[in-house]
Amino acid sequence: MPLSSNVSAGGAVQGEKCIVNDQMGPFTVLYILIFIISLPGSLLSVWAFIRSPRSKQQSTSVYLVNLLVADLLLLLALPFKIMKDLGAAPWSLMVFHCQASAVTIYISLYASIAFLALIITDRYLQDCNTLRSLRLQEVGFAQLLSLVIWLLLLLIMVPNMALPIKQVQEQQYLSCSSLKEDISLHWHALTVFLCTALFLNASAAVLVSSGLALKRLLGSRSDPKHWVDARRVAGSVAAVALAYILCFVPYHVVRTPYTLAQTKVITDCQTKRQLFLGKESTLLLSALHLCFDPLLFFYLYTPFRQTVRNMFPCSRNQTVSDTEEQAGEEMQQATFLQ
Repeated sequence: MPLSSNVSAGGAVQGEKCIVNDQMGPFTVLYILIFIISLPGSLLSVWAFIRSPRSKQQSTSVYLVNLLVADLLLLLALPFKIMKDLGAAPWSLMVFHCQASAVTIYISLYASIAFLALIITDRYLQDCNTLRSLRLQEVGFAQLLSLVIWLLLLLIMVPNMALPIKQVQEQQYLSCSSLKEDISLHWHALTVFLCTALFLNASAAVLVSSGLALKRLLGSRSDPKHWVDARRVAGSVAAVALAYILCFVPYHVVRTPYTLAQTKVITDCQTKRQLFLGKESTLLLSALHLCFDPLLFFYLYTPFRQTVRNMFPCSRNQTVSDTEEQAGEEMQQATFLQ
């Protein structure tokens, strides 16, 4: 259906069809900037994790590696979204984005949410000296939990790629929901609510871990030795929690009402346009974690930090202190096991 001349002054309505995605220019520019900024950091992170000593692997490193995998998935999918939003993609590529790369973006998004929540919880448990918490921090358990998360996300998301789509005429502004059959729309709505439930559970873990880390910090003010450890853990928990809140909370405020617009519960065109712009704005905010994650890798994982610093001669003298810090952490965990 080629773009006709009966478009309203606001560019919203084409005949009886509501066009919501005709203002994607600014978003495209920002996505390109995010891609350009985050790509070197992600590639450096891959290189650093490959070269990091395997003998020092911890549960934190397992979650960080899985977070990096989620970042790489998003980096692979972003060019397709950028080309579609630019209007530079051929029709077949636009359909491919709706069926595959857009779903990949959401797989990456919720994998990042899950693993950031696990990292925050893991950082708090590092400050707990109970045998139960140490079992939760075992590398084997972390690997099993990571596998479960990926399988769960694939089980929820992959049907969105496989369910049938409509054959529609080529058009300038393609809305992915317009390609979906009724059964596909229903599964899409179910996917959104299941993923929102995952987000709420992850947010509860973030809230509890952050609160307990703060409580422990305040309770250790009278003991200088415990104060140093509690401050270190509380600082790392706060850093990851802040990135989590900034990137993912705004998106989920908009996601549910936007889904109602996609499933035709909300039919007013102006409302649908506003919800779409809100969804795209907050999804862009979610993509910003691509820029933050390499900093988290550097800050939270000592072997990663050592490997990166070894690249720069002026920083190699700091690796000694990092090695001592890593040895201290391992000694502390060994003490708790006794």
